[in-house]
Amino acid sequence: MPPCTLSRYQRLFKRAFDLCVALAGIVLLAPVMILTALAIRLEDGHPALFVQTRVGRGNRLFSMYKFRSMQPERCDDLGSRSTTYNDERLTRVGWFIRRTSIDELPQLFNVLRGEMSIVGPRPHALGSRVGSRLFWEIDRQYWHRHALKPGMTGLAQVRGLRGPTEREEDLSRRLASDLEYAHRWSMWTDLWIVIRTIRVLIHPRAF
Repeated sequence: MPPCTLSRYQRLFKRAFDLCVALAGIVLLAPVMILTALAIRLEDGHPALFVQTRVGRGNRLFSMYKFRSMQPERCDDLGSRSTTYNDERLTRVGWFIRRTSIDELPQLFNVLRGEMSIVGPRPHALGSRVGSRLFWEIDRQYWHRHALKPGMTGLAQVRGLRGPTEREEDLSRRLASDLEYAHRWSMWTDLWIVIRTIRVLIHPRAF
């Protein structure tokens, strides 16, 4: 299946949607983000933000923002080890913000910067792997998912495909959802996914 690219007008509509949702989200969620940053800072005195290199549209690298959920000396810059339930690297605040998806809120600023979309394939870290194999070594279609900007949420997420990739099947199912989204994109699909995302913010595999 060849990669999917959006037309100029589709990109403009999608960008307008991203800006509207991101700006509204930042305004409405500013109190939550401020309180979260304060809680992280008060717990151990270290910075509240964690910045990690991720792969974006066209395989370009960008710095993705998250609220730091791990002990500062145990943060995984390359993302080579997936976070698991009750991961010993998590702080107390970190456990809570991961379970509620609050740790993802700073990505609203990535959306404003044009590096991410509200909806799209989730961006992966450079070291993401299943067992000893990097993601792109498992399926030749892996790079096709980068025809679109990565998203804060996506079709795979609303289908419950979250958490660590312990088996190659876990990655294959997410990749299939990413490619399906890319080939069937519409503004209605983005709106539907945003609405469905509210239902899975707290999820058994959100860790």
